[in-house]
Amino acid sequence: MPRIRDIAKVCKSKNAGPFDLTLDIVFDKLDLFQRVRATGVLCPALFARLYNVPAEHVLFTEYEAGLAFKATLPRLVPAGDIGDTDMYGAQQHAPMLDVEIPI
Repeated sequence: MPRIRDIAKVCKSKNAGPFDLTLDIVFDKLDLFQRVRATGVLCPALFARLYNVPAEHVLFTEYEAGLAFKATLPRLVPAGDIGDTDMYGAQQHAPMLDVEIPI
């Protein structure tokens, strides 16, 4: 079964302010984006499980015009606070890379 790392053009994370994190998964072909969407794997519950936040705190958007999925969720530690290991949120996409997509 392919993983996000194998089929996505882009999988990245970044801060959305000091208290939130945004993850973007972008594809380069419409048919691939649609097949991934049809699986239902990319959803708020997945992000909640991977990032240990309540599903109701995940803002999830499917953006077909951009062939992208976007999730914004609260950071467990605010950017720059004591205990923060990734000030810019740029390395937080790693758990998404191994997500398997049954397409």
